[in-house]
Amino acid sequence: MLDETPDLDNPDFMLLRLGRRLRRRQGVLDEWWRYYRGRPPMPQLPKNAQQAFEEFQRKARTNFCAVIANASVHRLLALGVTGPDGTPDDNASRWWQLNRLDSRQKQVWRCAMAQSTGYMLVGPHPTRVEDNGRPSPLITAEHPSECIVEYDPETGEPVVGLKAWHSDLDGYGYARVLYDDTSFPYRTKERAAGRLPWGPDSWEYVGDDEGEPHGLGRLPLVEFARMPDLGEDPEPEFACVMDGQDRLNLGILNRMAASRYSGFRQAWIKGHKFAKRTDPATGLVTVEQPFVPGPGNIWASEGENAQFGQLDATDLRPFLDEHAADVRDMLIISQTPAYYYGSDLVNISADAIAALDVMHVAKVREHIAAFGEGLEDVMSLAAAQAGVLDDYTEATVRWADPQYFSPAVMADAATKLSSIGYPLDVIAERLGETPQQVRRITSGAAAAKLLAASLLPANPAPTAGNLPDETAAADGQ
Repeated sequence: MLDETPDLDNPDFMLLRLGRRLRRRQGVLDEWWRYYRGRPPMPQLPKNAQQAFEEFQRKARTNFCAVIANASVHRLLALGVTGPDGTPDDNASRWWQLNRLDSRQKQVWRCAMAQSTGYMLVGPHPTRVEDNGRPSPLITAEHPSECIVEYDPETGEPVVGLKAWHSDLDGYGYARVLYDDTSFPYRTKERAAGRLPWGPDSWEYVGDDEGEPHGLGRLPLVEFARMPDLGEDPEPEFACVMDGQDRLNLGILNRMAASRYSGFRQAWIKGHKFAKRTDPATGLVTVEQPFVPGPGNIWASEGENAQFGQLDATDLRPFLDEHAADVRDMLIISQTPAYYYGSDLVNISADAIAALDVMHVAKVREHIAAFGEGLEDVMSLAAAQAGVLDDYTEATVRWADPQYFSPAVMADAATKLSSIGYPLDVIAERLGETPQQVRRITSGAAAAKLLAASLLPANPAPTAGNLPDETAAADGQ
């Protein structure tokens, strides 16, 4: 029998744990693959009226909140950290790549846009070591359901943080209360089934009496809050249009109902005597319906005055117009570009796109200003963890330009900046290159100039450009 003792180093336990996870996800993987191949489940008739109504409602949901949130996430991309003078920092670049912040930052921005906040936690790396012997910094993206920060009401600075999570390995809940120089570990007294308990008798302290010092000198948990108003808690990017999303879904449900029941011609009959049947178990009287629509069905009645006819179909155009208006309202209120919902925007110019982008770019730049401060704190914590004395509070976080420009426009702008004397490294920054790419571009350009200069002859032959003064004067006569 295999050993099921919870331990990551126990291959028996990990075989069963990962195998069960693999089995649990197999069904949803198969479903996604069938949809991808164009083979979704065949439409089925509902088993009862309640199921029919729930399935009908489910199909009325259209998710524009994710579009609004991701529209900002797509424009947020930190390229790296440089010194105050714009010089790339080798340590910051190494830590950035070690912790894969090119991709992990997107997880934090998406949490902030979708759930109001995201977090980064800094601690010692389990395997990497700096040249001075200290552990390299480990920077992890954290979910707002597991982290929270308390701020000083006078200074507005973070003073205490909490990281709490449920372990699937042993079923217990774990937590750490974080301070500027110490952390205090806790564990639930009993296994937690799902949500962590927060009663006064639910947790027990499992650390030393004086806590566990981390030596960073500041709170290792950094919060990235999405544009909070002064004195208010942050909200997700789509908070201002949640009522509009509900109204939109209701409009879709109404349109679906009209399409199903009155969007096509409905038949009527009068003068026909319907048979009735009494249920012996319940005593309920039901009316038999012999007239079932179908391509091979023929309706006939024995009634002498029976008449058949059709009702006019409902015009669905007003429902579609209402839907388009609701979507435009959501995009306008959330400051999301209208071209995310194509509708009537066909063959619009680059100037029109730039005009539609103005408010959205301004909103993203506000996010950049707030999140950039948080990344500077993360780099300062990373430096403290690595034992580097550089002050990263004065560092500069380089961001990709949230405004889109075509390559032709960018090349033209770069040419004009070069003509008025802008240095090559500044031009490369404006083109959105990373600090490492800027260094590579400038060093490559310098090497090319040096090579070109070394290939020039020591005493070039006289040409029109370098004739002696006497010869030039004689030619002038």
